[in-house]
Order: sequence, then C-alpha cells, then structure tokens
Amino acid sequence: MSDQGIGHNAQLKSITDRINHLENEKKDLSEAITEIYAEAKSNGYNPKALRAVIRRQRADARKLAELEADTATYMAALGMLP
Repeated sequence: MSDQGIGHNAQLKSITDRINHLENEKKDLSEAITEIYAEAKSNGYNPKALRAVIRRQRADARKLAELEADTATYMAALGMLP
C-alpha cells in the first residue's frame, strides 16, 4: 500500500468501522437463523431437510434444473433409479 498521508486515515477508519459493523450484523443474523432452526427442530421438523429446501428456494431455477438433470443422469447410470 502506498503512503497516502494522514488525510486518508479518516477514510480508512470509516471503512474498517463499516466492515466491523456489518460483520457484527452478520453474526447476529447467523445466530437468529440458528435459533429458528432450533425452534423448527423442537417442533419436529428436520433441520437438514429445511436447509435443503431453503437452498433450493434460493437457487437460480435454471441452474437447479440443470443440477437435477445431471443428478438424475448419474443416478440412472449407477442403477440407482427404479
């Protein structure tokens, strides 16, 4: 990094403060999500299955369709489909 003088220290501090703030928010959100999965588990839901559903909901539809087609092809080749 080049020596840009004292004037840039305020900018650097601002950047690091904003990143730290967002990292703290990310930690809080992660903990909240973990609590929701724990709640779901205590209500009889399978957290692993819920994570798979959420992952599919958030996935790009075209990429998900391609993945499922490839998976079916591989399973058929391995004799895993009826």
